[in-house]
Amino acid sequence: MGQSAPNHHLREKIGQVNDERVTDICDCVLDILSVLFNVSGRDLRQPGRSSTSVARVRQIGMYVTHVTLGLSMAEVGRGFGRDRTTVMHACHLIEDMRDDPEFDQIVRMTERITAIAFRHLGAAQ
Repeated sequence: MGQSAPNHHLREKIGQVNDERVTDICDCVLDILSVLFNVSGRDLRQPGRSSTSVARVRQIGMYVTHVTLGLSMAEVGRGFGRDRTTVMHACHLIEDMRDDPEFDQIVRMTERITAIAFRHLGAAQ
């Protein structure tokens, strides 16, 4: 298991990100999470505290956006409507929880689906 290195290849495809692009990328990730985990997109985007289950799905999303897509923690925070330190906490929490094989499988599936969703991003630019 262990920590995954950011996928620099995908970050190269994503390229320079302005605030609008960060928002678009994070909105796409939130839509993926909503479908994968059957959680309301509105709940995932809601500011403030959420139920543990919604918060956990959002944390997985922040982790995957940082690790798989290579966005900085500050960029992920802006895109998810959270602070950079919240993203840092989420990444550390998810990384620690990956010691559980079932949870790790869920995160790996989310990483793969997110990578597939963004793989052609560079070609469209």
